[in-house]
Amino acid sequence: MHGLDTLKAKYLTAVANVADEAGLEDLRVAALGKKGEISALMSGLGKMEPDQRKAAGAMLNVLKDEIDATLRAKKAALGDAALNERLRSEWLDVTLPGRPRRVGTIHPVSQVMAELTAIFADMGFAVAEGPQVESDWYNFDALNIPPEHPARQEHDTFFMNRAEGDNRPPHVLRTHTSPVQIRAMTEQGAPIRVIAPGRVYRMDMDQTHTPMFHQVEGLAIDRQISMANLKWVLEEFCRAFFEVPSVELRFRASHFPFTEPSAEVDIRCSWEGGQLKIGQGDKWMEILGSGMVHPKVLSAAGVNPDEWQGFAFGMGIDRIAMLKYGIPDLRAFFESDLRWLRHYGFAALDMPDLAGGLSA
Repeated sequence: MHGLDTLKAKYLTAVANVADEAGLEDLRVAALGKKGEISALMSGLGKMEPDQRKAAGAMLNVLKDEIDATLRAKKAALGDAALNERLRSEWLDVTLPGRPRRVGTIHPVSQVMAELTAIFADMGFAVAEGPQVESDWYNFDALNIPPEHPARQEHDTFFMNRAEGDNRPPHVLRTHTSPVQIRAMTEQGAPIRVIAPGRVYRMDMDQTHTPMFHQVEGLAIDRQISMANLKWVLEEFCRAFFEVPSVELRFRASHFPFTEPSAEVDIRCSWEGGQLKIGQGDKWMEILGSGMVHPKVLSAAGVNPDEWQGFAFGMGIDRIAMLKYGIPDLRAFFESDLRWLRHYGFAALDMPDLAGGLSA
């Protein structure tokens, strides 16, 4: 009995003085482990007489439970102390303002597409869409592009593969968004006023050309539309897009199969310190092609050219993005990262969407 009291005092004192959970585990093993002191005493009960074994076993169980409870209480106390220390040293001031998070950016092409869509919407133009894989008829024939035209050669256009024996009409990756004009007139008739922004494909690759790029084409058909209306629309667009008080456009006679008469459009500009200035200076720069819709194109779309007339124009979205934001190489649009975009100022921004709200 005296020996058990001594053993109890020994372990209770040791538990009270232990400083960490590792030391506490060592004490548990020394006392209650398979080879611990109390476990050894428990294994010796079998050598005692029944009466002695019963009395000694009861005392050993009481001692074992008491030491185990003391160990558990000490472990909880050490855990609480460790948590309190962490709370003291790792405190968080919840009154501090939140850390700003970098938000997403808008790609130049996407931003410019949204800008021009909003500008033309203010002038009454709806957005029309069409497939990127287009039939030979919509892409060429309906637009008065004859079979011998260079654009219909395989070195200029991506033709879709046909298995041997497949005699369906050829399909292409559309070379312009003009087929959307045909589809829009076929579906809606006249009068009509639409723009057709989207991806187009041509077999070309250099500093100012890529095999896939973006165009926007405009179409307005009514009974009294003339080149004067075309000039006003283009002037208003350039003034709003380039954010200048006035612009001067120059129309040069040209040829496009789908318009007659046709005109290339130049804008007055200047270069100062390597920076392009739109709307001023003694230089001219071509920005788009335009003209009055050819009667054959109207007929192909089911619109009577004796009753209706109108204008069409087309420009490269990537190109006008380069001009507005001073981006020197078109290929950078497709080989860039966020650092490059931020270099040219394309951080997230609030801009009006067509629903009248704000989008980031």
